[in-house]
Amino acid sequence: QVQLVESGGGLVQTGGSLTLSCAASGIGVSENMMGWDRQAPGNQRKWVARISSGGYTIYDDSVKGRFTISRDIAKNTVYLQMNSLEPEDTGIYYCNGGLTNWGQGTQVTVSS
Repeated sequence: QVQLVESGGGLVQTGGSLTLSCAASGIGVSENMMGWDRQAPGNQRKWVARISSGGYTIYDDSVKGRFTISRDIAKNTVYLQMNSLEPEDTGIYYCNGGLTNWGQGTQVTVSS
C-alpha cells in the first residue's frame, strides 16, 4: 500500500521560502517518478515538478528557477524547496508517486 505524507506547508510572505517534504512508504523514491502537484483555489490540480528514477528533474515554467525538487533515498523522502514565493504559488501541494498516487496535501499560502 502506497502512502505519501506531506509536511512543511504554511503561511509565508511574498519573497519567502518554504521546504515541503514527502515521506513515502510502499513506493521507492529511487525507483519511480516522483513529484509535486499544486491545486490553486478554483483551479484544477497541475504538475509543478518531477524527479525521475535516474534523478532527472523537470519543472513547470511558472516555478523554474525558484523551486528545486530533490530526494533522499536513504529516508525515502522527496523534497520541494520553494524560494522567491509569490501569491500565485498559493495552493494545496500534493506529493505524487509513480504518477498514480497522491498524498493528502499540504497548504501553502503566500501573502502579498
